[in-house]
Amino acid sequence: MIKSDFSQSMPETPGRVHFVGIGGAGMSGIARLFVAAGHSVSGSDIRSSTIIDGLRAIGVDVSIGHSAANIAGADTLVVTGAIAEDNSEFVAARAAGIPVVHRAVALAWLTRCRRLVAVAGAHGKTTSTGMIIEAMLALGRHPSFVNGGVIRSLGTSASVGTDEIFVVEADESDGSFLLYDTAVALITNVDPDHLDHFGSEAAFEDAFVTFAGKAGEFVAISSDDPGAVAITPRLADSTVVTFGEADGADVRVHSLDTAATVSFTIAFRGEDYPVVLRVPGRHNALNAAGAFAVLTGLGVGPREALDAIATFGGTERRFELRGAVGGISVYDDFAHHPTEIRAALCAARGAVGSGRIIPIFQPHLYSRTRMLAAEFAEVFETLADITLVVPIYGARQDPEPGVTGELITNLFHDGTRVAYFAEWADAAAHAAAIARAGDFLMPMGGGDIALIIPQLLEALGSNPTGVHNTVVHNTVARDEAP
Repeated sequence: MIKSDFSQSMPETPGRVHFVGIGGAGMSGIARLFVAAGHSVSGSDIRSSTIIDGLRAIGVDVSIGHSAANIAGADTLVVTGAIAEDNSEFVAARAAGIPVVHRAVALAWLTRCRRLVAVAGAHGKTTSTGMIIEAMLALGRHPSFVNGGVIRSLGTSASVGTDEIFVVEADESDGSFLLYDTAVALITNVDPDHLDHFGSEAAFEDAFVTFAGKAGEFVAISSDDPGAVAITPRLADSTVVTFGEADGADVRVHSLDTAATVSFTIAFRGEDYPVVLRVPGRHNALNAAGAFAVLTGLGVGPREALDAIATFGGTERRFELRGAVGGISVYDDFAHHPTEIRAALCAARGAVGSGRIIPIFQPHLYSRTRMLAAEFAEVFETLADITLVVPIYGARQDPEPGVTGELITNLFHDGTRVAYFAEWADAAAHAAAIARAGDFLMPMGGGDIALIIPQLLEALGSNPTGVHNTVVHNTVARDEAP
């Protein structure tokens, strides 16, 4: 895969802008903003999707498959680090002298001269960003935004608004979150990840310190996450607002009840503010506390802020119900790091009642699988009932000898509660065969595992104990995940 290169700036007159991998939630959002700004936009991706259909509906010329011919007439190429060095469009653009711009550089160019709220963290940033956006809309504000996932109530991941505020999910995976001219920074956590890029936990933490230091107005940061707690003393030159369950948090979460959805109370400036969310899980209470810290820091009243946050209905691929057959529910989830998986499974446990949780996990990245195999095994064996693992989604990485999903399954203490399947069809068939009414089947991962859902629903429908298949949502929201 290509190394992220931020040296090429966005041309002031970009002409026709071509996006390589335009079907991802982040890339499609940026493409929509360029269309809204009056630019001619084209793009390509490896498969069709509802996201592609939506882009075509607003006039974007999208080709399926990558080919040098696709960039004919393009003046600027926008890419991510997920494409291969030999990608035909990337190679052709460089040979033709067409500027090749990283997507974060393109987004930073779009956000210039705006009051930027940037949300970063190894986990929770898509949901936290969505909460801020949906809350601002509920308050009658009209921010511009780009999120890493589609906001369910809006049906999009990006929009141009009339407000001075621009809200973005800032990707830390390759350091690109340091490109933005940030007014307000929200740091959900500093849980070490992407060490293939940063090289060490210390370098990862240093990047977040730099990110926070660029915030011109204030920084909202977790009071609970060990990595966030470790860097907070280094933010002495910034205005800092802490949020979480810690006793000394400026925005303190208490009285949590995670049955079904989640209810809790926020203690803020000597007053208590109770709230009930529409989305489940303790992690979403903490995401809401971070969004609350941002909104109140921007001048919104505490009660108004919480009521607005409570309207948030979730983002796609975050514990998203995609269908049900015979009392067996199929949930799609983007979790691909042990911390995210723990949060997702805990939320599912609060909702499943007496049913069982059966994840179908697609590991994301060879390096992450190699480094965190034991943590993956521990969280699945502790919190799931039966775990099925399928081959690794390599994204920007080439395969590593000996690194497969079996690194995870082999570390289970109870081998009867886990299985590895080299073929998706076999995993879907096995899941359908063992599932019973009340169970949750949960495809999980940051790659393309959502594409197994039609196979799952079909397999459940052909099960003699199954009944009519109800498809709740048929969108496959692939993301060029970090």
